[in-house]
Amino acid sequence: MKLFKKNENKETTKLPMSGRVKKGFRFYCMAVMAMSLVLGTSMTAFAASDPLTVVNNLSDFIFGLIRAVGMILLGFGIVQIGLSLKSHDPSQRANGFLTLAGGVIITFAKEILTLITG
Repeated sequence: MKLFKKNENKETTKLPMSGRVKKGFRFYCMAVMAMSLVLGTSMTAFAASDPLTVVNNLSDFIFGLIRAVGMILLGFGIVQIGLSLKSHDPSQRANGFLTLAGGVIITFAKEILTLITG
């Protein structure tokens, strides 16, 4: 018993297109791709007059990324500790606490470096 019949004699044909239309369509596609590339990748850059400000902004950006990775590790460590408490697995619990401690250190890396350097 077949519920759905497949049409196995399906034929596909190309739409009729002359040489000039093909050339125009190719030109149009290339123009759209070039414009999207130019408009999609352009970015306004505001340069600071003081080079120290640029270095400080880059440092803040990099430490922001490091803080985000630290927060992810903190969350993963908390999840690991919770799962180890549920399954009573001491090695997983130790790994969870180590991940949690590493996440705290990575999250507060900028503050720790500031404390060390003074």
